[in-house]
Amino acid sequence: MAGWVLSPDELRVMQEALSADNRSTSIRLRQGEYQYNLAKAIASFELELRFPDVRDITRRLYGDERANDTQFIRKIQTILKKMEKSDIIRILPKKKPWDLQRYALLSFRFEDVDRNLVVLATDEEVKAAEELLRSVSVEQEAPAARAGKWRIRVFVWSLVVCVSYVTTVWALVKSVIDPVVFAFAFSVAVVASVLLGRTLSAG
Repeated sequence: MAGWVLSPDELRVMQEALSADNRSTSIRLRQGEYQYNLAKAIASFELELRFPDVRDITRRLYGDERANDTQFIRKIQTILKKMEKSDIIRILPKKKPWDLQRYALLSFRFEDVDRNLVVLATDEEVKAAEELLRSVSVEQEAPAARAGKWRIRVFVWSLVVCVSYVTTVWALVKSVIDPVVFAFAFSVAVVASVLLGRTLSAG
C-alpha cells in the first residue's frame, strides 16, 4: 500500500471518475482505434490508482521502442489533447516543471458520438478500485491525524511548562515564600518538561 501516495486533489479526481455516470462525448470510441485504446490504457492505470503520463500509456500499449520515439509520442499527445477537448480525459497539473503531463479519465463509461455505450471497466473492477481507494485514503489520513495529535500535545505540555515555571518564579519573589506552592509548581514544571521532551523526540 505504501506505493500509492495520492494528493487530496488526486483522491478527489479518482473518486469522481469511479462514481461518475455515463458521459456523452463528441468523438468515436471504437475498439481498435487510437482514442479507444488510449482511454482503455488510462483506465487500466487508474484501476491501479495511478495517473499515467504519455510515455506510460505508450509503453503499456506499444512497448518501449515506441515510448522512446519522439515523433510517435507527439502524435499520441495530439490525440490525447483532442480527447481532453471532448471531455473524456483531463490533464492533471505537473508535480515538477520538467515532468510530463499526466492524464485522468472523467468516467469509466461513455456514450460516444455514434451513441454507442463504451464501458472501460466492469462493475467488479470499479468496486475493487473503490475498496483500494478507501484503504489508501485511510492509510494516508492516519499520519495526518497523528501529526495533529502530536502538535496538540506539544502545545499543551509547552503551556504547562510555561505556567508552572512562571508560578515557581512568582512563589520565589513574593515577600513570604509559600513552600507548598513553590514545591507543587516546581514539580509540575519538571514533570511537564520531561513529558514535553519525550513528545518532541517521538515526533
